Amino acid sequence: MSCDLLVCGLGPAGRALAHRALTHGLSVTVVDPHPDRRWTATYAAWADELPPWLPSAAVAATVANPAAWALRRVDLHRAYTVFDTTALQHCLDLTGAEIVADSVVEILPAHRDRPESVRLASGSVRTAGRVVDARGLTRSPARAEQTAFGVVVDRDPEFDTLFMDWRPDNGADAAAPRSFLYAIPLNEHSMLLEETCLAGRPALDTAELRTRLHHRLRSRGITVGADAPVERVRFPVQGGRPSRRGFGAAGALTHPATGYSVATALRTADDLAAGHSLWSPSARAVHALRLAGLRALLALPAQDVPVFFDAFFALPPHLRRAYLSGRDDLPGTTAAMSWLFANLPWRLRRTLVSATIGTRPPR
Repeated sequence: MSCDLLVCGLGPAGRALAHRALTHGLSVTVVDPHPDRRWTATYAAWADELPPWLPSAAVAATVANPAAWALRRVDLHRAYTVFDTTALQHCLDLTGAEIVADSVVEILPAHRDRPESVRLASGSVRTAGRVVDARGLTRSPARAEQTAFGVVVDRDPEFDTLFMDWRPDNGADAAAPRSFLYAIPLNEHSMLLEETCLAGRPALDTAELRTRLHHRLRSRGITVGADAPVERVRFPVQGGRPSRRGFGAAGALTHPATGYSVATALRTADDLAAGHSLWSPSARAVHALRLAGLRALLALPAQDVPVFFDAFFALPPHLRRAYLSGRDDLPGTTAAMSWLFANLPWRLRRTLVSATIGTRPPR
């Protein structure tokens, strides 16, 4: 049996695409080995990135002015939202879709009079007018990853929402790979305090991040109960290719230098459902620049990471927004990277140039 659209994978990206395709009147089949699995990760986004169709119930908390710390505190003056993960999953309703509990083992392109199709682990073949791969990315030693360890605690109204806090009070050696504190409200009663390795190849393991988090919290007089819920995070921040068939992380929609992807998937799902390309020449160029940004992050010596982010958070707000959210804003992304480069110390400029063009700086 054929359909208009077959979506492989039911994470946030795949589910968003299937949901929006249904609202466009398409016949939809979704394939996932565990289609009823509940999402447990914490997802967040800048409020101005959310599509207008997303119900307000999907948002658990909004902070008007989160802060960042590198060498100094900066107020970001951009509203930040944290999703209610369960509500978000429910909002992306799949009523009307055919849901197949199976694994896709091969995607077959259209050939002569045969439409696009997928071969499933069960041995069956499903055809469709279009097949989109939203199965995410597999881990690989060749791919940089983001890792984190967090605890959920009672919300303290006196505790800042911290987008990034690079202050060195987590007990790590000064020469060790850096990690930062991410502190966000989950709802009116609780908040997540998470020690995060932004990107590493290899990334810091969650056991090390747990040790750092508890050291940091103790140094700030914060007590965490032994039974506090925890969150462990590990996912690739690179991989996937800009293409007609891929979506979400599999389609290179993860920001390589931040790891954010959910809001981008929500915002672009309508265009892909309608059959539009997500990869204009500008979007491809921005993606290449972001990959260069990731190479630069990976090349930074540990002691210079706070210096880099001090300059980043000093960017004019419109340029900071362009780099974080403008996936097809080539002038804005270029201007942000140029401004940042011009405002870094010379020793970092040499490192970033060498990393960007794929060479190592001289020792």
